[in-house]
Amino acid sequence: MSMLWTIDEFMSAVDGRPVGEMPEDIGGISIDTRTLEKGDAFFAIKGDNMDGHDYLPNAMRAGAALAVVDETKLVSLGSLKLPLLVVSDVLDAMRRLGEVARMRSKAQIIAVTGSVGKTSTKEMLRTVLGASGKVHASAASYNNHWGVPLTLARMPRDAQFGVFEIGMNNGGEITPLVAMVRPHIAIITNIAAAHIGAFDTIEDIARAKAEIYSGVVPGGYALINHDDRRYTLLRDLAHEAKIEHLNSFGTKRGSEFWIREMKPSSEGTKMSVRIKGETDVDYEVSLPGEHMAMNSAAVLGTAVLAGADLEKTKEAFSRLTPTEGRGARYVLGGSGAMGITIIDESYNANPASMEAGLKLLANFEGVKTKRRIAVLGDMLELGRQSKKLHEALAAPISAAGVDLVFLVGPEMEHLCKILPKDKLGGYFKDANSLIPRLKETMKGGDVLMLKASKGIGFAKVVEELLNG
Repeated sequence: MSMLWTIDEFMSAVDGRPVGEMPEDIGGISIDTRTLEKGDAFFAIKGDNMDGHDYLPNAMRAGAALAVVDETKLVSLGSLKLPLLVVSDVLDAMRRLGEVARMRSKAQIIAVTGSVGKTSTKEMLRTVLGASGKVHASAASYNNHWGVPLTLARMPRDAQFGVFEIGMNNGGEITPLVAMVRPHIAIITNIAAAHIGAFDTIEDIARAKAEIYSGVVPGGYALINHDDRRYTLLRDLAHEAKIEHLNSFGTKRGSEFWIREMKPSSEGTKMSVRIKGETDVDYEVSLPGEHMAMNSAAVLGTAVLAGADLEKTKEAFSRLTPTEGRGARYVLGGSGAMGITIIDESYNANPASMEAGLKLLANFEGVKTKRRIAVLGDMLELGRQSKKLHEALAAPISAAGVDLVFLVGPEMEHLCKILPKDKLGGYFKDANSLIPRLKETMKGGDVLMLKASKGIGFAKVVEELLNG
């Protein structure tokens, strides 16, 4: 077991009262006993639906080195044979530990936000920067009030790059998170109508995303999408925040990381990017989709600004692989004409990512592709604009040349009413109802792209198709 924290560092940061014999050191940080490893410190966080204190016996059996617990719960813990650090607020204790981890780190710290592509960009950075040094990046989409401090608390002292995803559902949420992270480089991938239900306008979303500037360290960088319609607003907000170095990426001339050429295929994109008007860099992104190609320019820019090795960076782009729910591909029933391709975009959806997914489907170049089938579920958190934004998907569906569309969820019923009947494979109230119809419709040569907000449950649909 490697040491993440000495016990003295840990106790000082957490500022807890010890009960029992403390271990010599801490190997990791956990808030979930299902993934806890021997030697981890377990933080018994109370969430909306679960209380970590209920799982302390599990933590002990899994080999936790100690547990951080709430003072008010101590009496109820009885004779639990596990060293404890007692605090007034467990989540605050983990935040303090994260702040100390950031203070001791000598890594180049990168923070990523945006309406679409945060996690994909973070994962791209993990691989690409990993070619030049040790990278610490958040697991999954740990981008909220507990995920960010947890990721900080887990950062090894010898990390050379730290990559943090920062999300939000409402204005004001990014500011305290980026204050903990204090990035050297802050990336805004784009601005779109994600979580629009909590905002009056998309410009308000841009302002909320621009809160990431508030935490950038003196002398640090902001890196923003020059092609985005809110670029000027984001640029002006960066100036207001006194960002010292503002860089952009995109296909527009004047971008510090200017995409001169993109040659897409169903397997990836060949890229040519000019760096700061001087050096042309050619590389191939092994992830399909124009949105991935665009994000790769942000990753290339970050690598340059963070001092990564350029040659190793270029080579690493060819080793990227799509992740579950975010573009992973599966082939059922053999290759060639008999194969059925599943494109798994089940993790999340908003209007911008839906359009990107449909473009991905349109550009698919299978060996014997016969039908392109879009399986689309509700986009959540769109508020009063939901009906209009769901209906607006008719245009990108038409542009993508989709042969058949299956729709799921109450909001998709608005789209169902305006789609040409010959394009409609079926409308279903929920994902479970969809599965039998989808199975009987699929045949050799089909390519299916499944995309919906996570709450619609398309991950289960993908699982059923793969197992069936």
